[in-house]
Amino acid sequence: MPALVLLCLAAGKMSPEVAAFPQAWAIPVPAAVNAMLGWFVPAILPLTSVASKVASALLEALIGALQFLPWPAVASAVALIAFKAGGLRMAALSLGAIAYIVLAGFWQQSMATLSLVILAVPLSVTIGFLLGLGAFFLPRIRHALELVFDFMQTFPAFAYLLPLLLLFGFGPIAGLVATAIYAIPPMARCTLSGLTEVPAERGEVAEMSGCTTWQRLVWVELPSARGMMGLGFNQTTMAALSMVITASIIGGFDDVGWAVLSGLRQADLGKSLLAGLVIVMISIVIDRITGSLFATVPANDTRLRKIRWLRVLFAAAAVIAVGAVARHFFPDTLRAWNEGRGVVDFQVLNEALLAFVARYSDVLDAIKNAVLYYLVLPLRVGLSGAVLPITWGFSMTPAVTATYAVFATLFSLRQLMRGRPSAAAATLCLAMLLYTGLVAFPWPAAIALAVWSAWRASGMRLAIFTGLSLAFVLVTGFWVPFVKSFYLVIVSVVLCAFVGGLIGIIAARSDRFSAVIRPVNDALQTMPQFVFLIPALMFFKVGEFAGLIAISLYAVVPAIRYAEAGLRSVSANLLETATQLGCTPLQSTVLVQLPTARPALLLGLNQVVMAAITMLPIAATVGTAELGQQIYIALGKADAGLGITAGLVFCLLAINLDRVLRGVAERLRGAH
Repeated sequence: MPALVLLCLAAGKMSPEVAAFPQAWAIPVPAAVNAMLGWFVPAILPLTSVASKVASALLEALIGALQFLPWPAVASAVALIAFKAGGLRMAALSLGAIAYIVLAGFWQQSMATLSLVILAVPLSVTIGFLLGLGAFFLPRIRHALELVFDFMQTFPAFAYLLPLLLLFGFGPIAGLVATAIYAIPPMARCTLSGLTEVPAERGEVAEMSGCTTWQRLVWVELPSARGMMGLGFNQTTMAALSMVITASIIGGFDDVGWAVLSGLRQADLGKSLLAGLVIVMISIVIDRITGSLFATVPANDTRLRKIRWLRVLFAAAAVIAVGAVARHFFPDTLRAWNEGRGVVDFQVLNEALLAFVARYSDVLDAIKNAVLYYLVLPLRVGLSGAVLPITWGFSMTPAVTATYAVFATLFSLRQLMRGRPSAAAATLCLAMLLYTGLVAFPWPAAIALAVWSAWRASGMRLAIFTGLSLAFVLVTGFWVPFVKSFYLVIVSVVLCAFVGGLIGIIAARSDRFSAVIRPVNDALQTMPQFVFLIPALMFFKVGEFAGLIAISLYAVVPAIRYAEAGLRSVSANLLETATQLGCTPLQSTVLVQLPTARPALLLGLNQVVMAAITMLPIAATVGTAELGQQIYIALGKADAGLGITAGLVFCLLAINLDRVLRGVAERLRGAH
């Protein structure tokens, strides 16, 4: 493999067709997609028009009902349900979240957002359940359906906004459909996982009792999979909430997502931040309540066991009814309660944020320059172009290049002497890749290296899939944006692995720190993706670095959680043995815990990669130049084919990286 890569590098110097894939060889895939949509959209438009009218009537009725109810009545009903789901602490959390929404002045908008989620989630849950059920009963097409789930989960929502606009028109219904589509995969996956994990003995007992396939499903398998299906409902709801800002781009109605977007467009970061926190509050409350619905109640919690759900729901309905009656008799007073502007002055918050940024601008610029000069540029243009006297103190002269090559060769020989030929080959290939940079790396060498990595990680099937995926990227003309997306993912993963791994190590060693960082992780995991743009823009302004920071903020949580979980899972006997051998705490962590926890750490790295790829299209709104930018160009030109093709390239990038990392994790787990 190193010889092949070196040959491609030499050929790239002599032939432009090897250095960069010729545009003349590209196939007009976007034009073909547009032609298909030109036939499909008019054919299905009558059906979508009827569905849009029905959904619009339901959404307007639900928004009107929720906005009509006084917020104290809604708060009391939610507190009752939260108390049943999780006791006094959860009830207090729910009341605190509602108090924040009211004080921030976003009650009316939050009810519009909640209406969108209430209509989207049942649709997503139903379709996801049926897809998971189909995958369970049809094992032959299970792998194909799982691949469909992967595409649905990684396909950028922005890429299918334009087709939805063609089908449903500009308005909240297009946003509703986009939200429902995005939230389907979690329910489908959890349904399939729950049914496949039902012990075989239960099915055998059901068959021996004379149950038909349908009876076994209803009486045995579905009840046994209740926990996983509950998790699917929870994750579907959270996915729907994470889409509300994106849906507002084509929804165009007065909800919290639109408040965030309008604040970003007007550079009103205080308003965007407060509106984004409203979505976070709603997400946390719904996450806690739906997560507790299917959890086992502790045996010693007799108070919650004695309260039945029917009584709680009846009491909540009674409170809602009292609120509706009060609104009818006191319309002006209670309307003023619901439509209050809040007590927070957005301008004061904006001034405080600007003052903070001005005070620490030198520190922020130093962080930005360090990451750009010593991490981003070397990956993009290589050491040959990034190493300059003004930044590194030297340049890549022939002598320095020769020294670099010698060190890479010696390190590779060391791996070879230890009986690791694959590691030795990978070292040389990575050294050459780092020298030239991802953008200038010849495409034949890149494909060969990717196919070889996939084969080493998971076998020939994945290698073939990777080769076909990269061939599709080449012939569609998206190779350069694809490479730029790839290096942004690498940079963000490096940052997340370093920062998140360090935080996870500290959390694993300190229960107090773990308790402090846990709610921060929860808040980061429930934030919609657009919210992460706010601190990035606030501290670093528009540009690629702001997008990189937003990606890293969104993707850092898995690194923290998997690092902590992996280190805490290391056997206490193993740690005690290390201590008896004289290891310090630092040595114990580096030499014992981290190597033992490698499978868990690699799974966490996999989740970081997937989160980073998911965030890429959002980061394109603040200046990144990669596949996400192609989707925005497609939206601006109303070119659905371009957007869908770029979205497919996104999916292929995500699925291939996921499969490779998953294969390496399985190999490490087998080795342990």
